[in-house]
Amino acid sequence: MTGYGRAEALLGDGRLTVEFRSVNGKNAEISVKTSLLPKDREMEVRKRIAERLQRGTIDMFLTWEPNAGASARTVNAGLAKAYFRQLEDLGREIGAADLRANEPNYLMATLLRMPDVIDTVKRDVVTEDNWPLVSRAIDEALDALVDYRRREGEALYRDVTSRVSAIMALEDEVEGYEAERISAVRAKLQKALDELGAKCDAERFEQEMIFYLEKLDINEEKVRLRQHCRYFMDTIDGEAYPGKKLGFIIQEMGREINTTGSKANHAGIQRAVVRMKDELEKIREQSLNIL
Repeated sequence: MTGYGRAEALLGDGRLTVEFRSVNGKNAEISVKTSLLPKDREMEVRKRIAERLQRGTIDMFLTWEPNAGASARTVNAGLAKAYFRQLEDLGREIGAADLRANEPNYLMATLLRMPDVIDTVKRDVVTEDNWPLVSRAIDEALDALVDYRRREGEALYRDVTSRVSAIMALEDEVEGYEAERISAVRAKLQKALDELGAKCDAERFEQEMIFYLEKLDINEEKVRLRQHCRYFMDTIDGEAYPGKKLGFIIQEMGREINTTGSKANHAGIQRAVVRMKDELEKIREQSLNIL
């Protein structure tokens, strides 16, 4: 859900730049970081952003660049005169020289630096008249962000689907160790009996083997993991905004992989499980970027 979009609107006496930035987030958390957008338009814009972007921590910025001379500045003559009279009165009280005769240019520069003597004529940048231009720029910036997300999404799709395929291939590898695992368990139990010098009835030994192997059976985990992998692929291919659902499917995939590892009792299976966990963790990290 990372993205960036930018557009501009020329409003006659300046240029308004609209920017959107988004990062991962479970919901649509929208922050309008500007004072240029009129309050009566903010709810409309927030709704438009949420409908277009769905999820993510989204920041909106508006930047105003006036044309040369557009930001008119005026001298508050009345305030400047009031400051001058106060300075004259102060000069007489402390016996200072006549301010009118002493460096008038310096005096003028000093007065112009006094608070609020220079006024900037302020006006609303976004008005009813230019709102259609501003609204179009907002849509263009959102389009740019959506396109950014789309390109990132294509790369994410290739990455996560290849990793799901890798997990299914590793599950096939686990299945290939099944016969070897049963033989290894049988040999291990037989060796333990031989070392103890104990004699065991062959039929009872087979019954104990069946009981022991039932506890280590991972057939259900294999079936469920494959189902979850297929469900993951169906969801990412078939839904417009699959991100949240994929998060739940990933949790279920992790549960089956962990259970397989706890029942493995075989070095080859354990290695395959570790690799599956690695692939799943990378899928989990990338899924945070999927809407």
